[in-house]
Amino acid sequence: MDKKPLKVGVVGMGGIGNTHSAAYVNDELAELVCVCDLIKAKADAAAEKFGVKAYYSLKDMLHAHPELDIVDVTTSGFENGSSHFEPAMEALDAGKHVLCEKPICNEITDARQLVNYAKKKDLYLGCNLNHYFSIPSEKAREYMDNGGIGEQVYCINKVGFNGSSAGYGGKGGPKWNLPYSHAKAFLTHPFSVMRYFCGNVTHIQAFMDKPGCRRSAEDLMLSIQSVHMRFENGCVGYLLSQRGDAMFGLGGWWSFELAGTKGTFCIENCVEKLTYWKQGQEPEVMNTGITDFGSTFPRRIHAFLEDVSNGVPKEYLRSSGRDALATMEYIFAAIESYEQGGALVRPHPLPPMHGDVTRM
Repeated sequence: MDKKPLKVGVVGMGGIGNTHSAAYVNDELAELVCVCDLIKAKADAAAEKFGVKAYYSLKDMLHAHPELDIVDVTTSGFENGSSHFEPAMEALDAGKHVLCEKPICNEITDARQLVNYAKKKDLYLGCNLNHYFSIPSEKAREYMDNGGIGEQVYCINKVGFNGSSAGYGGKGGPKWNLPYSHAKAFLTHPFSVMRYFCGNVTHIQAFMDKPGCRRSAEDLMLSIQSVHMRFENGCVGYLLSQRGDAMFGLGGWWSFELAGTKGTFCIENCVEKLTYWKQGQEPEVMNTGITDFGSTFPRRIHAFLEDVSNGVPKEYLRSSGRDALATMEYIFAAIESYEQGGALVRPHPLPPMHGDVTRM
């Protein structure tokens, strides 16, 4: 029997909110019912674009549409994450499943509370960790699952923005010109990719800095991060991130390499290319022909809709709130390491994950 489409309301109608809404409109598993934004013009424009009802407060939207299954939270805020916590908690309190943009929260205490509350309410909480919802990532997992990587030895994730001092545009506004705004808003993605392929991180050491052009402009942002880590399985990893301070070379703006005792793969530009090396064989190269990073949004959103529609156990939800919390624990461990001069830090443990015995 065909399942009824899940009814969805989107909160926060900036560029990302519109991207999410378009994905729902084009997915047979969803019915976009309404949109919401504190700025009336944004809500009205999105409502007209997608042919749905506009609201200017989440409270009003939830009251008018008790039939909603999912509330998608794409609000912005300080350091690109501070406004997710309140609407996500409000939606969970109303009994709605929630998909949240990254980072799940701006403060680690909020992130922990949000994940715990979703568990208490027995509701799905997902996060848009969409960087591994791609064709190259799927093929890379095939190599892993078929034994083509073997015991993991190291991984390297390089990610950022192309740029230079010549292209520096000056410090941002008060919501952005803060020391850890790049780390909080951006590192959640590479950490999610590294954890997706290599598992939980047990040790972190980090260094952060900014180039002279930012210092001269009295830019507070630490735009360069160098993070060394150890994974639970013994693999070691390295993450390099920068926000337009230098041009990237091989691998483009996004590359992830995982090397093992039986083979190595490297994904370039997230959605574009995958190369696999095995001793004694010519490299296997897959060029997808896809250059639009935006293609990851409908793929990730469809996965969330599939999981909710199928009623998968909460612990098997792809890109869950708990997964997003893990990335924030690593970010805050990196900040702690930097503040201690590069000390070795062990991330805060994640909440235990127990299956529902009533489903066994």
